[in-house]
Amino acid sequence: MLGKKNGIMCGMETVENEIERISRDDDRSSHSISTGILPSLGAHSNRRIKLRPFIISPFDPHYRVWETFLIILVFYTSWVSPFEFGFLDKPKGPLSIMDNVVNGFFAIDIVLTFFVAYLDKATYLLIDNPSQIAWRYAKTWLVFDVISTIPSELARNFLPRPLESYGYFNMLRLWRLRRVSAMFQRLEKDKNYNYFWVRVAKLICVTLFAVHCAACVFYLIANRHKNPKETWIGLSMQNFHQESLWTVYVTSMYWSITTLSTTGYGDLHPVNTQEMLFDIFYMLFNLGLTSYIIGNMTNLVVHGTSRTRKFRDSIQAASSFAKRNQLPHRLLDQMLAHLCLRYRTDSEGLQQQETLDALPKAIRSSISHFLFYSLVDKVYLFHGISNDLLFQLVSEMKPEYFPPREDVILQNEAPSDLYILVTGAMDLISYRNGIEQVVGELKTGDVCGEVGVLCYRPQLFTVRTKRLSQLLRLNRTTFLNIVQANVGGGTMIMNNLLQHLKDHKDPVMQTILTDTEHMLAKGRMDVPLSLCFAAERGDDLLMHNLLRRSLDPNEFDSNGRTALHLAASKGRFECVLLLLDYGADPNRKDSEGNVPLWDAILGKHESVIKLLTDNGATLSSGDVGQFACFAVEQCNIDLLKEIIKYGGDITLLNSMGTTALHTAICEENVEIVKFLMEQGADIDKPDVHGWTPRALADYQGHENIKALFQTKQESNNKKTDHKSKSVIPDVQDAPYLKKYSSEPTLPPLNPEYTLQNGPSRRRTSNFQNSLFGIISAAKKPNEEGRGVFPSPLGLATPQNRARVVLSCPVRGDAAKNLVLLPDSLQELLDLGYQKFGFHPTKILTKDGALIEDLAVIRDGDHLVLATDDGQQSEEYR
Repeated sequence: MLGKKNGIMCGMETVENEIERISRDDDRSSHSISTGILPSLGAHSNRRIKLRPFIISPFDPHYRVWETFLIILVFYTSWVSPFEFGFLDKPKGPLSIMDNVVNGFFAIDIVLTFFVAYLDKATYLLIDNPSQIAWRYAKTWLVFDVISTIPSELARNFLPRPLESYGYFNMLRLWRLRRVSAMFQRLEKDKNYNYFWVRVAKLICVTLFAVHCAACVFYLIANRHKNPKETWIGLSMQNFHQESLWTVYVTSMYWSITTLSTTGYGDLHPVNTQEMLFDIFYMLFNLGLTSYIIGNMTNLVVHGTSRTRKFRDSIQAASSFAKRNQLPHRLLDQMLAHLCLRYRTDSEGLQQQETLDALPKAIRSSISHFLFYSLVDKVYLFHGISNDLLFQLVSEMKPEYFPPREDVILQNEAPSDLYILVTGAMDLISYRNGIEQVVGELKTGDVCGEVGVLCYRPQLFTVRTKRLSQLLRLNRTTFLNIVQANVGGGTMIMNNLLQHLKDHKDPVMQTILTDTEHMLAKGRMDVPLSLCFAAERGDDLLMHNLLRRSLDPNEFDSNGRTALHLAASKGRFECVLLLLDYGADPNRKDSEGNVPLWDAILGKHESVIKLLTDNGATLSSGDVGQFACFAVEQCNIDLLKEIIKYGGDITLLNSMGTTALHTAICEENVEIVKFLMEQGADIDKPDVHGWTPRALADYQGHENIKALFQTKQESNNKKTDHKSKSVIPDVQDAPYLKKYSSEPTLPPLNPEYTLQNGPSRRRTSNFQNSLFGIISAAKKPNEEGRGVFPSPLGLATPQNRARVVLSCPVRGDAAKNLVLLPDSLQELLDLGYQKFGFHPTKILTKDGALIEDLAVIRDGDHLVLATDDGQQSEEYR
């Protein structure tokens, strides 16, 4: 079965022609062409994607080749049928054989037509039902096609005697000319062929066919006349029956052409009544045919020259206008240059704006994005704005061409558009004392007119092209409408403009900057502004105006930073005071966990720090662990002291799961490590990967830090011994479970041990240390919903929690629970309170030994909850 193809209906092309073209271009597609045909309005399409078996698509390229071949045979038929009708009395060998071969091909086409789907003109659906195809063909062209295919030799045996002439039946084959008419209709609408030459070819074919048919009929009248000498050809050829076919055919064509062209030399003319009657009708036909040909040719010529005529008229009108109004010669030159450029672009097919305007908005936006997005993205005015806002702006920009030495913007004219230079170059011209002065030059990617549009003031300079230039024009109203829906983007655009003005040392630009800032403070700008913009600039007057308009004092930018963050970081005391007065939250965190107080501390703005703390700002509302890690990374002990001064705990984990002590060890800063230990930093507190500071120092080989930890450990051991004896005086022989420095420790690299919660917890299997085990463990969450984190050694450290028996003798010997060991002793004490409603202060083993380190607890241990006042079971008393 022949493949099915896609088609698309578009523009002024008919459905059939356009689908044919798309089918030819998309030869590799396997979908039905019916998917490209429009359904009726409001109706759901029930079209099939694929045609039925053994059904041929009328738009299949192979079937189109077959139709083209048949059209060539039609041209043969259109010549030979009138010729045989007029000049032959009986079949000739070569012509008879050729006629029957041609008839055979058309007989094959009749059979093939029963398997070709057709397009329903009412519903625009492709009908592939065999019965419907057959019924439609039977009602239309089947009879004519069959009759025109019957061989003439066979037909003569069945026709009446008056119609037995060889040529009468052949004339029925001219029915096939409908295929040629359909072919020319398709070619006229096909963009791959020149319309002018298609029309000319059609007119030539019509003329030649009319001349040929008239010559054949006119000779037939003379040949059948009873007296050959009383005929138009008998006057010049008395024995024309003995003349060759070529001679009489050329003579007939000569008469037909001279008569059609109304030249008529008088040498050949009708003689008898029959010839005169035919000549009358032929001349009447010639009147219509000649009018049709002349009208078509005139229309084609006028169409081809109308653009030039309109251009000449516009040039003449512009010249007359300039002369009548006595315009300067420079203005006339600009007018004529613009008209010439427009004519040139039109004649070269560069009607860009007309083409874009005829397309849907989505296609126009995609084209503009492809052509100009990368250029507009580099314009200083749009630095930092979102891609969405930039895409909207690019979609509304219109490309325009300007010839050399043409004014694009005039100085002091009202701001209506801004322009971006795509190609070419332009001069900035200022008029001072009536003299033109070039003050600058614009190149590709530069923008002009933005000051007038954004600040709503007369244009500063005259902008004139130096050579042929292409520009993107953006209307002020459209621009402001888009920006007003994107407050953050408008703020960035305004910031870019002010910074651009500030970078210019020209006094004019500085004056504009001052005026613009004054207008901003008064709130008289059309560009929407935010509190963050006012805070960034430290403009308390603008901020006051914005706050009075009921703007949210906790408004934040794209980074989650509020106006209070920005004002505090820059030390804008008045802005901070205004924001706090209008209810701004002094403890609001940004996306990185920073609070306004921390920004003020980093900037060393003492007055702002005091103002914030007086209004309830605290560091504990932010990520204090991150603040401490930042101070350690900066090797700034004074900053750590500032954090402590304002209530921050520098021993906490940050959002990344590490502490300042871990960071100090990595930085090998002994001084800060010592300071952190003095502030109570726990050397056995693990990070999110299970590394304790002590294990990390040992792994990285920092001997000085290890010595500090050793001294700290020995000091803690002495205090613990004294405390243990005072807490449990009656138990003399019970072991005291404490990790002394003299006890052997397992090396961190031993794969039998995990680094989570200390080095002494054994893994259940070596499988976790394999490559597959690491990958599997990285995706497996633990009991608390956390995944396994890789250690600094690159080994997997699954949290294989120990199971322990927790009992409370105060509640009786039966008060026991089997629980999973938490991450710290305090959590274990809290768990005891949740289970038994009892507030323990310490944890003992079943033998009465005090536990001060979670690492000594193993799977299956029996733990006892107790208090410092001696509440425990009688077993321990």
